[in-house]
Amino acid sequence: MKRLPSRLADLLNPAAALLPAANVIMQLSVPAVGYGVLESPVDSGNVYKHPFKRARTTGTYLAAATVGTDNDREIIRKAIDTVHAQVRSTPQSQVSYNAFDPRLQLWVAACLYRYYIDQHEFLYGPLDDAAADAVYHDAKRLGTTLQVPEDMWPADRVAFDEYWKRSLDELRIDPPVRRHLYGVASLAFLPWPLRLLGGPLNLFATTGFLADEFRAHMQLPWTQSQQRRFEWLLTGLRLADRIIPRQAWLLGYQMYLRDMRSRARRGRRIV
Repeated sequence: MKRLPSRLADLLNPAAALLPAANVIMQLSVPAVGYGVLESPVDSGNVYKHPFKRARTTGTYLAAATVGTDNDREIIRKAIDTVHAQVRSTPQSQVSYNAFDPRLQLWVAACLYRYYIDQHEFLYGPLDDAAADAVYHDAKRLGTTLQVPEDMWPADRVAFDEYWKRSLDELRIDPPVRRHLYGVASLAFLPWPLRLLGGPLNLFATTGFLADEFRAHMQLPWTQSQQRRFEWLLTGLRLADRIIPRQAWLLGYQMYLRDMRSRARRGRRIV
């Protein structure tokens, strides 16, 4: 009998490599998050200026939150707090925001929970109730590794679904944020050879992975022909999932954790 997934990390599969931009769009579709990222003074977290460093920071956070120890999560939480302390709206900002606002962090964590669930659902459909409950219980750490109090995380999957539906009413992507996100989806931040090779595929996959409401806010068209091609892509990802050992994905997380622990021992910056 196939073992039921009980952790977020158990859901990792090849879709993980193509889902990030779609999930970033989801996160930034709440205006206070979108403008907070767009106007952030922290250059080290700017994907257009430091794309690989940004990827390392995100990967380290996800690794610590999902498979790390309590000490790992404390290390990355303090490092992220240092960065978030600098992200505040100004009188010139389009909307008011504060990166320490637990409501905004809850939305980000909720989107990341969806990131893990989407990896499985796009390839294999919904989890059964037992696996889904176990994974959801594990997901709370996505919030508590940020600034989300434990009791703020929705109590169960039903409560989460209600929270998610309410949050969809608050979505809005203004033109400056949309331009930023389109560049993320099309890999505009990478050197031109990589952008040329991977940009069109990443934009296509990103659009396919987005739910209709997010596509609408991004003004990304989607046709039946594109959906058929997207289904072919999912078929290829299912095949790759059979070939690539699950441990390969977990090894990536372990490498992030080793790097973070080494940096912490040497007193170097974590993010």
